[in-house]
Amino acid sequence: MFKVTKLPPKFDFHTKAILTKTIEANRALAELKGYSDVIPNKNILLNAITINEAKESSEIENIVTTHDELYKALSTKKSTKEAKEVVNYRSALWRGYELVKENNFISTNMIVEIQKIIEQNDAGIRRTPGTVLKNDLTQEVVYTPPANHEETIDLMTNLETYMNSQNIDYDTLIQLAVIHYQFESIHPFYDGNGRTGRILNILYLVLKDRLATPILYLSSYINNNKKAYYEGLQQVRDSNDWEQWVLYNLEGIKVTSYNTLKIMKDINTLIESMIFEVKKQLPNIYSKELIDVIFYEVYTKISYVERGVGVTRKTASSYLVELERAGFLVSEKIGREKIYLNKKLFDLIKKARF
Repeated sequence: MFKVTKLPPKFDFHTKAILTKTIEANRALAELKGYSDVIPNKNILLNAITINEAKESSEIENIVTTHDELYKALSTKKSTKEAKEVVNYRSALWRGYELVKENNFISTNMIVEIQKIIEQNDAGIRRTPGTVLKNDLTQEVVYTPPANHEETIDLMTNLETYMNSQNIDYDTLIQLAVIHYQFESIHPFYDGNGRTGRILNILYLVLKDRLATPILYLSSYINNNKKAYYEGLQQVRDSNDWEQWVLYNLEGIKVTSYNTLKIMKDINTLIESMIFEVKKQLPNIYSKELIDVIFYEVYTKISYVERGVGVTRKTASSYLVELERAGFLVSEKIGREKIYLNKKLFDLIKKARF
């Protein structure tokens, strides 16, 4: 029976294939980081990207919702169970980012806190055996994680040491693949392991200063290449085949970096276009703060404009009415509340390939 061993793994990662792919992935990631460091609308772009990541990551766990349901969940109290779970994921992601920036390390307790926000419970690290991973189609058990609580804690402590070590002689992106494999193999929680592990990916890149902000997510790549993902994990367990697993992750980083860079540029272009058009058509109401509000969550409402722009409720309402008349927004009544959709941004995010 396979047994999870402590890190670092006994494998020479300095193969020609891995080194070549590492250079490609680092080049793509550096280009993304460079652009994200200088753009003026960073927070708006981050919001759009993180909600897409939350949706994609949750879909891997068969939690499926629509962009429309998600944005309504963010702007109103009406929400499906699935949309709430995705919103919880995004909250967990941002909390993890805050913790890493505050503490400059990643601890087991931080990972437990992230999982708690995702699952909305206090179950913590598994204490009872019985957790198994099954093939979705056949329901065959393909892997049994460590069942002993003390062993699980010991492996998590080892993972924590590895993540925060400064003395590993191979590239950060290779380390990321190792960390992701190890966390998924430990499978420390009763539920939410996949989503927690994918948040851990971005937190590690932030910790190692490969990204300043949480903008790169592999969930879309995993969704599009799910069979290879699970096969790669299993090949490491079955035959210590780290090379294929690392190459898969490096390719994912490269592809996702370039896709994310494109969508960031597209959103930034849309913002600049709307600034120009609002100034031209509605100069009396234009302000940078108003543009920020209508791009912040795709859906906006009177109270958001009231707070964000610093105007009365009556003035905020009149601004939104004017923006809708000019074709910049589309309103929708949900219960007693009216919300306003930035349709161009919504369509762009919905069609985006991350």
